[in-house]
Amino acid sequence: MNFGFSEEQELLRAEVRKFLDQNCPLEEVRKLSETPQGFSRSYWDRFAELGWVGLGVPEVHGGIGLGWVDLVVVLEETGRTLFPSPLIATSLASAAIQAAGSEAQQARWLPGIADGSLIGTLAHLEDSDVLGCAGVELLARRDADAFLLTGGKHMVLDAANADLFVVPFKSGAGEEDISLAVIERATAGLDVEPAGSIDVTQRQGRLRLDGVRVETDAILGEPGGAAPLFERLLDCGAVAITAEAIGASEAALELTASYAKQRVQFDQPIGRFQGVKHPLAEMYVDIESFKSLLYYAAWALDNLPEEASLAASRAKAYASEAFPRIGIDTVGLHGGIGYTWEYDAHLYLKRAKWCRPTFGDADYHYERVARLGGI
Repeated sequence: MNFGFSEEQELLRAEVRKFLDQNCPLEEVRKLSETPQGFSRSYWDRFAELGWVGLGVPEVHGGIGLGWVDLVVVLEETGRTLFPSPLIATSLASAAIQAAGSEAQQARWLPGIADGSLIGTLAHLEDSDVLGCAGVELLARRDADAFLLTGGKHMVLDAANADLFVVPFKSGAGEEDISLAVIERATAGLDVEPAGSIDVTQRQGRLRLDGVRVETDAILGEPGGAAPLFERLLDCGAVAITAEAIGASEAALELTASYAKQRVQFDQPIGRFQGVKHPLAEMYVDIESFKSLLYYAAWALDNLPEEASLAASRAKAYASEAFPRIGIDTVGLHGGIGYTWEYDAHLYLKRAKWCRPTFGDADYHYERVARLGGI
């Protein structure tokens, strides 16, 4: 069996890399990270024109109709350049609407996502900071045929730029009585606050809901029946974050290996010393290892959903350990210059620190692997 990418997928990779190399090198990333929006709307619109924003959106709604393996190809390249964009957040919102939205709901929101005019996100974390159904404490109050929501969501990806928020809430007393609502930015009672992040290329924020009224036409699927979909969205988030971690890790390794070939100490390039060669080799092995786990997880999301949760947790657990270690070694192997703001090494370390807890850290996913594996 051929486990490699198809010719079309490799062509997609080459086109994304070419676009980002030409338009958004790290110098441009630094500039964008200092703007109020944190990303370029013109680059986002161009991404949409090329079909990359709507990669997973069905063709009937203006998308390309591809799967998670294809999106992973794009995310590896956006991670490689630390490209600031709401692509992951929007892809998760799109996945939720596709999976459980009615025909009317899909026609209402998916075309805007595909053409880049609507940015979406998943608002899942609360004060407990617990992933999954157990962490959802936002309890709805019935008001005739609608739900009233009062509470908050934290660490919401690209909250300040989002037009649509996919919000899980409890519509009953049981832990798994979870519903998913799509709440539009202009909804009365919804307030968005920006929040700081260790990685300036990744924006996040908080949602404040004060009596937000959610009508039945904004509920995805049956009220109280969204727990399986919510868990799948968290798997998708873990896969997406790991995909960008692959690209960023490879770029960090390339940057460090290039420096090791050029930096001369004791009349020798430092790359000849075991203290440098061995960490570089370990970085490569780690990247290839969680890359393989990630590719299977992405395939499982598209083709074998019953194995997707276990596969996603394996990949994210490994990445959450390996990527921060790669970031630390990237800075350390550069010596003093690696600690300066002007040099790019710290950007990868900060992305690694941001990736580690996002959609679950190593401890969370190792415990989940054990639980799903029956241990």
